[in-house]
Amino acid sequence: MKIAVVAANGKAGQLIVEEAVKRGHDVTAIVRSKNKTQAQHLLKKDLFDLTKEDLVGYDVVATAFGAWIAETLPLHSKSIEHFNDLLAGTSTRFLVVGGAGSLYVDKEKKVRLVDTAEFPADYKPLSSAQADELDLLRTKKDLNWTFVSPAAEFIPDGAHTGEYILAGDFFTVNEAGESKISYADYAIAFVDEIESGKYIQERISVLGK
Repeated sequence: MKIAVVAANGKAGQLIVEEAVKRGHDVTAIVRSKNKTQAQHLLKKDLFDLTKEDLVGYDVVATAFGAWIAETLPLHSKSIEHFNDLLAGTSTRFLVVGGAGSLYVDKEKKVRLVDTAEFPADYKPLSSAQADELDLLRTKKDLNWTFVSPAAEFIPDGAHTGEYILAGDFFTVNEAGESKISYADYAIAFVDEIESGKYIQERISVLGK
């Protein structure tokens, strides 16, 4: 399978590339600086400078793009509009490294994790921006998107267990009452979805066992 990973130099991006290459896929890292990944190919370009021609021929385009400060948080939604312009109406699937804040905590889907009083205030701006990103994706009817949310506790250097629980739109905990996953196990789940393509125009979430 031919896969492009945008913003591949980040922690999640690097591990997604590593997992995909390990499974024998043909991977291109799309980054703005020196390639830090195991990808076989490199396209050195800013996300917002990508053209339709740059992405022709890929089975999957995945984005691990992240913006972290108030001034740049709107770029999450801007990136979705840009990818929609590039990929809508094509057969290419589009996977997004998402966030946990948009997971629902009620059956009526009116209250998200980010809306709860217990949600850490420092993380609310980023989580709200990622929730807006998902809301925007849901309006894109000609884009083969999948939004992959990690657990509430997303652990950069956590263990590579090779196991995870697949869930959907709702905040979910494991048997120990925990919502956590390592970046390494998240990458496994992410590439599993790249290979299966089971959840087109859906959000899925993953957590550790």
